Amino acid sequence: MIRDMSIEDLDRVSVIEDACFSMPWSKEGFKAALEMPGNKFIVYEKNDEIYGYCGYYGVLDEAEITNVAVDPDMRNRGIGRDMVNALLSKAAKNGINRILLEVRESNDPAIHLYEELGFKKLGLRRDFYEKPRESAIIMERYLN
Repeated sequence: MIRDMSIEDLDRVSVIEDACFSMPWSKEGFKAALEMPGNKFIVYEKNDEIYGYCGYYGVLDEAEITNVAVDPDMRNRGIGRDMVNALLSKAAKNGINRILLEVRESNDPAIHLYEELGFKKLGLRRDFYEKPRESAIIMERYLN
């Protein structure tokens, strides 16, 4: 089941965040993001356990996908694809026409997924990421 993220989900979301990223968001960061108008975050839940989440920051008719994260023990099962598809659907329903994201240059599985979902490469942000330092590929997709 994919549903909207709530404040009550943040303990589990933080565990997944810590397992997936070298510079994880804090619970307070997620809480602040959830409270901002225009933002949307969702979770993937099965048998009352959260196995993934993703979200976007929305402004007017554009949005930027922030993190897409799946519990490392649950990867390669289509969870990421399902979540991004659900997020894109919600974005379109919320009037978002253009959506952007950044992805580590070395993250071939994610780049491949985003391309399969219709995202196109726009350019490169040099040294965007830290720990380890790496450039980000900027990708976009038009929804409507």
